[in-house]
Amino acid sequence: MRKILLLALWLASCMAFAQGYPAKPIRLVVPFPPGGSSDLVARTMSPKLGELLGQQVIVDYKGGAAGSIGAAEVANAPADGYTLLLVWDTHAMNHHVYKTQYDFQKSFEPITQLVQAPGMIAAKTGFGPSTVKELIDYARANPEKVTYGSTGSGSSNHVSAANFADVTGVKLMHVPYKGGGPMITDLLGGHVDIVFGTMPLFEQHVRSGKMKAIAVLSKNRVPQLPGVPTVAETVPGFEANTWFGLLAPAGTPKPVLARIHRDVVRALNDDKVREQFAARGFEVVGSAPEAFAAFLNEQSDANGRIVRKLGIKGE
Repeated sequence: MRKILLLALWLASCMAFAQGYPAKPIRLVVPFPPGGSSDLVARTMSPKLGELLGQQVIVDYKGGAAGSIGAAEVANAPADGYTLLLVWDTHAMNHHVYKTQYDFQKSFEPITQLVQAPGMIAAKTGFGPSTVKELIDYARANPEKVTYGSTGSGSSNHVSAANFADVTGVKLMHVPYKGGGPMITDLLGGHVDIVFGTMPLFEQHVRSGKMKAIAVLSKNRVPQLPGVPTVAETVPGFEANTWFGLLAPAGTPKPVLARIHRDVVRALNDDKVREQFAARGFEVVGSAPEAFAAFLNEQSDANGRIVRKLGIKGE
């Protein structure tokens, strides 16, 4: 009887807390420096989300270790709905290559998969090869001469590049960065030859002629850059898309999670927000928490197999 009473009191307190939520600004942790694709997703979504929640959503950058430092901070934050974590596909990779300070499955509450987008191989303007075949031929003739940037050792784009090298039988030189922003800056400055990353992050630079697109990593060509071929046209079956999602610390009250999920999905489906995402090459998802949890586990299992096969390690 005492346990039932305590449970009833706990549920009542959770409901009371949820009814007053949110009572202050919400911190959205982006576990990378500004200027990357995660930043782009956060800045596109957060103003409308703040409007719907009735409180400001403050984007807070906590880069390092391919996103695992920011993830650890959120895992240890109070489970009250006022600290959220924006993740991308590297989140389902990090625990395979780093000794993370959190449990991939137990430290977070999945809220939703936000958006997805095709990957791309982009190159500095002065780089000789302009097609996948030319890149492969050049890299085979010049082992470890071609440098490629990533958002960190063990990150998803590091793994995509390593997998590409393995499948095509070439040797590339890895140059890890702390996020997409620094990586793009060095590509624009001509300090690395190519990068594997999220197409929306590169599109405007490709259109302006500041970098060139070698290929997209999606199954089919994309409408934003219809003249850019897919890697699969040269390397059948090769595909590497990117995704972004939202998590909360484990133990966040269910009513609070439900409120966040409702308003995040509403924000994603706002006409203006959808148009902004679509214009940059993102596809809105807005999945249910249960579907996102299953998706995360599937991604983790697939990434684990690739990491073990290629022997990839973190910094």
